[in-house]
Amino acid sequence: MYDELTEVDIKKMREELEYRERVLRPQLIEDVKVARAFGDLSENFEYKAAKREKNRNDSRIRYLTRMIDTAKVIEAGSGEDVVGLFDRVRIYIEEDGEERDIRIVTTLRQNAPEGLISKESPVGRAVMGHRAGDRVLVEVNPDYSYYIVIRSVEKGTDDESIPIRGY
Repeated sequence: MYDELTEVDIKKMREELEYRERVLRPQLIEDVKVARAFGDLSENFEYKAAKREKNRNDSRIRYLTRMIDTAKVIEAGSGEDVVGLFDRVRIYIEEDGEERDIRIVTTLRQNAPEGLISKESPVGRAVMGHRAGDRVLVEVNPDYSYYIVIRSVEKGTDDESIPIRGY
């Protein structure tokens, strides 16, 4: 399986990877060495904390490397009046009777509380390729689905302002 990412996603991951490998890793290794010198490791909180941070960094490095190696690069463009990547979309949720503004992004940059919705999420999949005025079914799972109406589509571009997600 691969993740569909843009060139900007790959660029941001490479920048983070380079920082973590060249700057953060040597610093964290040094922190572990210094904390280890404090003595008894069984009761040495500084050592355990330094080791934990080093391991978290190493884990993030592995994650970023795997994502870069397995990514399928996609283009962000879409038709003039259809929903595509990075577009701002106003939707009306019939079930709740409320409107929301969302922006369609790649999975790596999703942040639902801020309205950044993954193109692979149920709502993202439902609206992609549709136009303002379309009523679409959002299938959450086999037992639950609901309808939304696309009120408006504002074309967007990847201005690189949306950060990639950490963990």
